[in-house]
Amino acid sequence: MLIPANLLTGKKILLGITGSIAAYKSLELLRLYIKAGADVHVVMSPSAKKFIAPLSFEALSRNKVLDDTNESWAGDGFNHIQLSQSSDIMVIAPTSANTIAKLANGIADTILTQCALAYSGIKLLAPSANTAMIANPMIQASMKMLAIANYEIVSTQTKELACQTTGDGAMAEPIEIFWNTARILLKDKFWSDRRVIVTGGGTIEKLDDVRTISNASSGKMASALASALFCRGADVNLITTRFENDLPQGIHIIEVESSEEMREYLVDSIRVAKKGKLSKPSLIHDEPIGLIQKEPYLFMAAAVSDYIPMYPQEGKLKKEMLGESWNIAMKQNIDLLSSINKEGLKTVAFKAETDTATATANATKLLTAKGVDAVCLNIIDDNNPFGGDTNQIDFITKGATSKLPSSDKLTLAFEVLQQAQLLQKEVN
Repeated sequence: MLIPANLLTGKKILLGITGSIAAYKSLELLRLYIKAGADVHVVMSPSAKKFIAPLSFEALSRNKVLDDTNESWAGDGFNHIQLSQSSDIMVIAPTSANTIAKLANGIADTILTQCALAYSGIKLLAPSANTAMIANPMIQASMKMLAIANYEIVSTQTKELACQTTGDGAMAEPIEIFWNTARILLKDKFWSDRRVIVTGGGTIEKLDDVRTISNASSGKMASALASALFCRGADVNLITTRFENDLPQGIHIIEVESSEEMREYLVDSIRVAKKGKLSKPSLIHDEPIGLIQKEPYLFMAAAVSDYIPMYPQEGKLKKEMLGESWNIAMKQNIDLLSSINKEGLKTVAFKAETDTATATANATKLLTAKGVDAVCLNIIDDNNPFGGDTNQIDFITKGATSKLPSSDKLTLAFEVLQQAQLLQKEVN
């Protein structure tokens, strides 16, 4: 997915590097941060410098690397106290088993661990260690302690490790660490912990076991919406036929094909989204435990087939049986958006049009015809084709139409969320 250059503009990140072979991947993580507009300062442990030179990080960040040999108290802010206090987040990637144990016990014997103790905000850790080391009871206990002490941990992955064995312990991919960083920095009170369903892609309808009918919807806008919602802190369920690579792993993705399959999962997802959750009892007042739930949202960005084959066949139809022409009997599909129960659900529909003369009128009709709260109108033309990396949307409600500027789809997704938030009269 195309990450916009302004996604993390104005954010200051303190990136810690510890002694692990995965340190080379941190260069890619740093590149992602810089590309997104963040100001990044790097602090390295003595062991980290055995794996990679500070100059590599300085070249990418354009900032001097802090280590145990160059801390300054001459009023330039280049020390573990001022660098930590001026940062919006501290990320340690990779985090060695040794550093995990030190942090859990408050040991500050390197400039990096001193920074971690001095930083009072959320610290994001991306562990990297041999399978036996990461599974060691002491390290597991240390991670549990850190999880309740303002640390968040990005799970390791199973793959071939530097010791040439395959197992759990490899550092998460840089893009996944990036998404988790963005979620912490961009979390929004309105969307945080709100259940949101996004549908995407063009449904795929079966003719026989090898042939299908579909449309040109790429699923990119739905992927961008799901990613933006993840960054804002929402509980996201993406139901789609197609989606972008490298989406945040925290997004619950349900891959479907046909419109019927999408309908089944959508109905069930709406049912789950509407369920309340138990509130926590007050520690101050003797209040009963009740059900609390922010009103869920549905972004219906999927291009659902208007017509589907009347007689889908089992097996593969032979060309010899079909002859020189093949007349395919089609029937009108169920209107998915009209058929679902939208009570207690804020619904934003997406509509693609090619005729500028009638596009707005057609989109506006959906507000009453299908009982939705807003419509995102997308006019398809040579400048705004299916599958492109940019888009332009008119956000239409009963009261107003807002023309959102053409931009990359992730930036546009954040704009759509800002408009969708206004559908609520008050923040839940």
